Amino acid sequence: MGNSIDDKTTQKQYIKNRMDLLLQTLDSIDAETAGVEEIDRIISMLDDLEEKCKQFRYNWES
Repeated sequence: MGNSIDDKTTQKQYIKNRMDLLLQTLDSIDAETAGVEEIDRIISMLDDLEEKCKQFRYNWES
């Protein structure tokens, strides 16, 4: 997979990039035709982002 993200600056950029991707995904969804699959995808993206933030949190506490 990818390299470990250890420094705070890179971690912050990673979170920002993931948020940007989430917003782009939301913008691409047509509210009139969207179904459960699109909502499930958004939930999955949020869950992944939450998990990564929890991992980074330990570095920021020290």
